[in-house]
Amino acid sequence: MVKIITVGSIKEKYLKDAIEEYQKRLRKYLKLEIIEVKDEGLLPPLQAMAKEAENIQKHISDRDYIITLEIEGKQLTSEEFSKKIEDIQMINSNITFIIGGSYGIDHTIKEKANYHISFSKMTFPHQLFRVLLLEQIYRAFKIMNHESYHK
Repeated sequence: MVKIITVGSIKEKYLKDAIEEYQKRLRKYLKLEIIEVKDEGLLPPLQAMAKEAENIQKHISDRDYIITLEIEGKQLTSEEFSKKIEDIQMINSNITFIIGGSYGIDHTIKEKANYHISFSKMTFPHQLFRVLLLEQIYRAFKIMNHESYHK
């Protein structure tokens, strides 16, 4: 089971279409759940992150292996990301990815995380980042299963 908890919702049709496509592709490999929590971006940054953390926390269980997506995290190649997921699945079948809002992820969630990943030192819109994460999860499973796709 892979769960993605993300701040904010997707409004753009082209992003929704891309997300649906990767969800469809991933059904072959895993059960996927995407949970959207409210974007509190109208509040001051610290308040917004704290409120978002409260909402995220409602969807985390003690048995989840939590991976936060944050600029300070470890950068991995696609092969390393695939191996990381494979290794985690040997000890825990519940992997939860957390994508923060426009101000990032509150320290209380970062402290709960088992692992921190950065896709880049660049900042991405969290709506677009959801597509990037799904694509990389799909690529990881293709790599794990020695299937063509990864180039």
